[in-house]
Amino acid sequence: MPAPLTVVTGGSRGIGAATVAALARAGHDVVVGYRADADAAARVVADAESAGVRAVAARADVAEPDDVDRLFDTELGTPTGLVANAGLTAHLGDLADTPVDVVRTVLDVNLLGAVLCCRRAAQVMSTDRGGAGGAIVCVSSSAATLGSAHEYVHYAAAKAGVDALVVGLAKELAASGVRVNGVAPGLVRTGIHAGAGDAGRLDRVTARVPMGRPGEPDEIAPAVVWLLGPDAGYVSGTVLRVAGGL
Repeated sequence: MPAPLTVVTGGSRGIGAATVAALARAGHDVVVGYRADADAAARVVADAESAGVRAVAARADVAEPDDVDRLFDTELGTPTGLVANAGLTAHLGDLADTPVDVVRTVLDVNLLGAVLCCRRAAQVMSTDRGGAGGAIVCVSSSAATLGSAHEYVHYAAAKAGVDALVVGLAKELAASGVRVNGVAPGLVRTGIHAGAGDAGRLDRVTARVPMGRPGEPDEIAPAVVWLLGPDAGYVSGTVLRVAGGL
């Protein structure tokens, strides 16, 4: 039986890179989607290959349909899994002070990108379209239910849209051999905070977390791998919160 082949967007760093590594250890071949850092993506690919699986990097802007198509048109075969992980916050502050171009970018990457990737996954995986079935995991955020006032409500709104996507698409694809779930991390030690211009944010807001510490990418990845695997075969339409009690 061939190994599962899983596309991971935003796979060159943070939760995406940790997920690629965990998938490789679980025997998945992987497509590492990345937007800009080819060197980081190459390192993630090399690490995956060292686990004995096939891996390839694919540069893609998930908000561009042609780029999304290239993620799924890989020499490794037809994907049976998708981790829609690519995301960014880009700015911290009140919505009234957030530039429109930043709002648009955040919505495009976090919500439109997830929708387009899930759309393509449905096309290639659905058994009623000639696919072999599969599983989708969208990486959401605890912000989807907390709202993130005075920080990034536009990002929270996009992630709430991702949660709705999971619920609706799970029902739409249930009879087509494709399960759809989400993982909602809380505060996690990744570069997303520095990318928004506030590298110290994580330590400043850790007191909000009931467990008293931020999470690590390696603590999020196992939830993604489980939802993609056979042990979660009766799980669909669920958003699993991995947020230290937040």
